[in-house]
Amino acid sequence: MTTFDEREKAFEHKFEHDLELQFKARARKNKLLGLWAAEQMGKTGAAAEDYARDLVMADFEKPGDHDVVHTLMHDLAAAGKPTEEHTIRRQGERLLVVAMKQLMTEVKS
Repeated sequence: MTTFDEREKAFEHKFEHDLELQFKARARKNKLLGLWAAEQMGKTGAAAEDYARDLVMADFEKPGDHDVVHTLMHDLAAAGKPTEEHTIRRQGERLLVVAMKQLMTEVKS
């Protein structure tokens, strides 16, 4: 195997690793976002975990954050806690950073 082939394989491996990390970070962010929303709605314990898990699964139905954000807006409004889209998106951005830190810590351990 030539040096070029080895470099190509290394780049392919890094690309796959980066995609996997992005996927995990997005799923973790959605779980954290679901837990945040559950807290806003007064859910605790298993009910909060179930809500967060359902939100993660809902994200797999359509690409992008649009469905997650609008699900949260609807659910929060139904619980008497109306929240604007930009607030949810900002919280999601903050929680994505938290999710990435958590994943990086888990990888290093």
